[in-house]
Amino acid sequence: MNDKLVQLKNTLAQMWSNRSKLQKALIIGGGTLFITAIILVAVFAGKTKLVPLYKDLSPQETGQIKENLDARGVQSEIRNNGTAIHVPEEMVDTLKVELAAEGLPDSGAIDYSFFGEKSGFGMTDNEFDVIKLKATQTELANLMKGIEGVKDAKVMINMPKESVFVGEQTEGSSASVVLNLEHTSQLDQNKINALYHLVAKSVPNLSTDNIVIMDQNFNYYDLNKGGSSGTVASYSTQHEVKAQIERDLQREVQKMLGTMMGQDKVVVSVTTDIDFTQEQREEKLVTPINEETGEGIAVSVERITETYSGEGAPVGGVPGTAENDVTTYQAAGANGSGDYEKIEERVNNEVNRISKQIVESPYKVRDIGIQVMVEPPTADDPASLPQDRVNDIEQILSTIVRTSIDKTAAEELTDQAIQDKIVVSVQPFGSKEEAQSQETAVIPMWMYIVGGALLLIIIILVILLIRKKRNEEEVEEEEITIDEPIVLDDINEEIETEATVRKKQLEQMAKEKPEDFAKLLRSWISED
Repeated sequence: MNDKLVQLKNTLAQMWSNRSKLQKALIIGGGTLFITAIILVAVFAGKTKLVPLYKDLSPQETGQIKENLDARGVQSEIRNNGTAIHVPEEMVDTLKVELAAEGLPDSGAIDYSFFGEKSGFGMTDNEFDVIKLKATQTELANLMKGIEGVKDAKVMINMPKESVFVGEQTEGSSASVVLNLEHTSQLDQNKINALYHLVAKSVPNLSTDNIVIMDQNFNYYDLNKGGSSGTVASYSTQHEVKAQIERDLQREVQKMLGTMMGQDKVVVSVTTDIDFTQEQREEKLVTPINEETGEGIAVSVERITETYSGEGAPVGGVPGTAENDVTTYQAAGANGSGDYEKIEERVNNEVNRISKQIVESPYKVRDIGIQVMVEPPTADDPASLPQDRVNDIEQILSTIVRTSIDKTAAEELTDQAIQDKIVVSVQPFGSKEEAQSQETAVIPMWMYIVGGALLLIIIILVILLIRKKRNEEEVEEEEITIDEPIVLDDINEEIETEATVRKKQLEQMAKEKPEDFAKLLRSWISED
């Protein structure tokens, strides 16, 4: 055994000494990389992949679940500032079912299911009222969570004690609501009105005037009751209309420029000035039927013609200057002869009489400003964006500004005035928002590639070593020489005796007829 080990050692040493420096470096480097890859694969493969079991938990719920998992011996981690708990991926479904069977997570809130599970005899009226109030608050909060954009809700209801006296008036109920809205989400006026009516209809004797709703950023939301005249009644509505107009314009510009440059290459900001004044007026217009001549239609025409001639004084004086004279009539003298002619025409024309009741919309865009920041194709080279492309963007924005502003104001705008309302900035973005991805214990692809390459190199080296060893063995076999002749004993020299013959016969009988051989042995034993 030791000789074989020594021979193997010598063979390996000889093979190693016959290798070149490059081959030695490849063998050492490949072996090192292969061992490193095996260690890394073993480490990452042995690491447990943790995924979220529950999210958005309260500290109380997180503590309850963590205590239960530790008692079960389940590996778990608390993340996101104590609001999420992570467990091994293969145990998520099983743990959810088992924890739900135990009533976890338990927020400690009381809902209407309490009356069917834990209520019993011996509960006083005061205890029942307190539990009912808590259940109402919990159910209202759960209803509000179902509204899009509302992440969580807290409801506080104050219900005054009923008076035992008939004539004594009691105060009405009141409610306070704190909403935890999702990031970048906003509540429109319809959702706000729905929240007010939801709370008012769920609590007896509760008026919408006694409800206060605010979010986590201390923004108050007022109920828009509207008005008979249809005018804008509250600042919240005006702000909502302004934000909606700006949001629509920004979305359209972002979509158009994003298609041209790339969605992550453009940032758009839109500001507007909205006129909320609503005008109502009445116009009574009289216009000619024929606008070219300014004349109407002759409804009735009356013409009167008078002529006179006779003896008398000659005509003299200024026509129509004497008292009781008709204008343009020639006055007759006292003596001599004279004549006159009178022509009178009366025409009654019909015209257009137009009466208009005009109510103008209160939402007019008086001014608008668009700011666009564009990242060039090569981020660190602003000159990579051609000036023609910048001019196209400015032309598009000019058209949007001209068509969005109120027509009366737009007619007075010059090209320079519109250009002053547009800003296009070409510069690299300092930082871009990246979506946060959950941590997953996944082996990178490069590790597989490196491991495969190392494995291939090792297989090639092993094949080369085996082939080298075979070649050396063949050479050694050819070099073997026979120094001494091998002498074999002649089997014919064996002398057969009677005992030898009988022994052979017994052996043949034992092979061919074992039963007879066994009987023969038993007979020999019995004779002895």
